[in-house]
Amino acid sequence: MWEYTDKVKDHFLNPRNVGAVDDPDGVGEVGSMACGDALKLTFKLDENKRIKEAKFQTFGCASAIASSSALTEMLIGKTLEEAEKITNDDIADYLGGLPKEKMHCSVLGRDALEKAIYCYRGEGEKEIDGNIVCECFGVTDKEIERTVAENRLTTIEEVTHYIKAGGGCEKCHEDIQKILDAFNNKTPEAAPAKKELTNIQKIRLIEETLDREIKPALQKDGGNIELIDVDGSRVLVKLIGTCATCKASQLTLKNYVEIRLQEMVSTDLVVEEVK
Repeated sequence: MWEYTDKVKDHFLNPRNVGAVDDPDGVGEVGSMACGDALKLTFKLDENKRIKEAKFQTFGCASAIASSSALTEMLIGKTLEEAEKITNDDIADYLGGLPKEKMHCSVLGRDALEKAIYCYRGEGEKEIDGNIVCECFGVTDKEIERTVAENRLTTIEEVTHYIKAGGGCEKCHEDIQKILDAFNNKTPEAAPAKKELTNIQKIRLIEETLDREIKPALQKDGGNIELIDVDGSRVLVKLIGTCATCKASQLTLKNYVEIRLQEMVSTDLVVEEVK
């Protein structure tokens, strides 16, 4: 049996923004009844081009409902530029984490949001990008590559948990493994070299990233984070408010704070909590 956080249970039992927006500016529909999960997301902008209303209709499990509900809450008040930066990990983090077997529900939300924004911009239905690898669920090689890269996946089982690819007849397992091998065997030279930062530059960039990218998200849930020290590649932080007592605090530190700092500052950074 999967363990759900209190926030997942709350959004499942008391989902926010259920239904469809009247005369929506953007509509995104993903999934199918055959696959077991389907989601329709609609939103409307205000006069300042910020999302003033977002609603969802979904057919799926508790995680699908909770993820969709959470996504609508995350969208309200944002510009489209801010909204399109939301990742499936952001949705899972907002809920305090999801069981690995249910991460595909957060991906469903991310995909619906992407389609809704495409709709608003008049770009029409997004064309299939790449070649179909998983015939059972219609997943392409490009979708698998993107999910592997964004979430640092290493096994077929993880790919199935995130986007269901490989969860049917299993004939595509060999092709999925080839994608995993190709991505995880990339040499460091394939990425552009970054200029080495001085310790002062590193600390300043860490502080800026915390203030701009991380603290606002934590503060929405009554939490916060404080930088205590930087010792080489170790970033020592203290969790404050609800973050300090949250059961998923370590998940937040490793899957959100650490990854954001690695992306924005340096790939060798390791975040550690100071009690």
